Amino acid sequence: MAEKSKLNVKVFVRLLSYWKSYKRLFFVAILCTLALALLGPTRPMLIGYIVNQHIVKEPDASALLMWTLVVIGWLLTEGIFQFLSSYFSNLFAQSIIRDLRKTLVERILSFRMRYFDRTPIGALVTRVVSDLEAITEVFSAGMMAVMGDLVSLIVVFVLMFAAGWKLALLTLIPIPILLIGTRIFARAVRKSLQMEREQVTKLNTFVQERLTGMSLVQLFNRGDREYERFEVINEGHKRAHIKAIWAYSIFFPFVELLSSLSMAFLIVWGAMYVQGKSNADIQDMFGEFVTYTLWIHMLFRPIRQLADKFNILQRGTVRAERVFEIIDRNDQIQNNGTKTDIQFDQAIEFKNLYFAYLDEDWVLKDINLKIEPGSTVAFVGATGAGKSSMVNLLGRFYEFQKGEILFGEHSINDIELNYLRKNIAIVLQDVFLFSDTLYNNITLGDTSISKEQVIEAAKAVGVHDFIERLPGGYDYQVGERGGVLSVGQRQLISFIRAYVYNPHVLILDEATSSVDNESEELIQRATEKLTKGRTSIVIAHRLSTIQTADKIVVLEKGEIMEQGTHAELLQQDGYYRTLYDMQFSE
Repeated sequence: MAEKSKLNVKVFVRLLSYWKSYKRLFFVAILCTLALALLGPTRPMLIGYIVNQHIVKEPDASALLMWTLVVIGWLLTEGIFQFLSSYFSNLFAQSIIRDLRKTLVERILSFRMRYFDRTPIGALVTRVVSDLEAITEVFSAGMMAVMGDLVSLIVVFVLMFAAGWKLALLTLIPIPILLIGTRIFARAVRKSLQMEREQVTKLNTFVQERLTGMSLVQLFNRGDREYERFEVINEGHKRAHIKAIWAYSIFFPFVELLSSLSMAFLIVWGAMYVQGKSNADIQDMFGEFVTYTLWIHMLFRPIRQLADKFNILQRGTVRAERVFEIIDRNDQIQNNGTKTDIQFDQAIEFKNLYFAYLDEDWVLKDINLKIEPGSTVAFVGATGAGKSSMVNLLGRFYEFQKGEILFGEHSINDIELNYLRKNIAIVLQDVFLFSDTLYNNITLGDTSISKEQVIEAAKAVGVHDFIERLPGGYDYQVGERGGVLSVGQRQLISFIRAYVYNPHVLILDEATSSVDNESEELIQRATEKLTKGRTSIVIAHRLSTIQTADKIVVLEKGEIMEQGTHAELLQQDGYYRTLYDMQFSE
């Protein structure tokens, strides 16, 4: 436990280092907070003075009215500083969180695909959204408020002892008990916060995955079962929160009890003080009594809030630890390449290539292959043979462990990553569309691509008339993941996307495996348009779609078994002939 606390202190110090980017906002927020902390504790002295001088000793309606206006002005000034402190503290906090969120998202976007293969999307959503919101409170409701409360407490202590040390000691008798209770409370809430963060991640992950896979849940009639699993996770989430609520429900009444006890000591002192005293002495006591009553309220309220603010700081640092864990993670794609003048109309060559997703469990083994510029090469083979892995390496979504991939004489690792991907387009089997317009899904926000280019590409692919019939045409909203479009329609949109980017190397990853015959015909025509004049790599299960390829490469368990044209491979009577006979006999 001590090790965890030490780690949180380091994380908290790291969070505080972000203030340097917004020094002006920080100092304005601090000054307003300090001004508020000084104005509040001095107000009871003013009220005590008014009670003594203008109510008890010399009642004077006009003077009382004047001093009442002074108190109102005092309160208004406090209100103004309260507003300024809250506004600049939150502005300061949101500015830092904006920068932190940008850093986090930028980091996530740079990670290798293998990171996303083993990290639940719901967990990342939690980091980017709810975890950063919790960190916001460290700067707005946590750090600034703690600073203000501490200054306020110090001022109250000083003023109380300056006014009368005996009475101050008497009213402060419950404070040691409060400090012990606060420590126990903070420890209990800290444990509940750790449980809460785990349950929030579980809940987000579960909900995100089930909503994404809702069609599967309903297709296999898993609604009741998934609801039962949700109830278990939801119950765990509730228990984590109840533990914190339980601690709060005990601590706050406990603080009120001690506050009342302090007031009781003050009342007993007053009762004992008036015995045998003259009227003048008793009159002097009223103002002091009122002042100490207000100070006691100001004393216990900040101490109670300090415990709460400490837990806000603790929650924020716990969440920040998880955010920094991602920011510090060394799992990004190494972009050490500097070459941006490579001609991609050169041969692509795989030399003695080995690749594994995990350790040395090789998915590709000793791959040697040359793809001539402008040619169409098809990869075929059983599921898991390594076809998609080959093209993933070309886009550097994953990094190979041994061997080389060359564009002409240049290693793929020497080419600047963005430049490489700008010249390679991949049309996947599972097309992803954002919840946006068709036009934006085609251009992906690239302002250099005009509407005319998109229309020209749609006409070339053969879907312009279909798009024009949609409500809004190219401004039609496709829904989340393009859910309002059919599989074939989404696939055709991805072809338009590839067409307008005009890549030098085109990769089609089983682009016709899940579409109807009509869509397949359109895709075949689109493929002819796209592959003309550029190096093309096609992955296909349907051998009928790749018979005109310049070269067909047969993969089996990560190794190249055969390569040649359709006619050559049929004559060899090997793996390809077996695949061909199986498909066409069916």
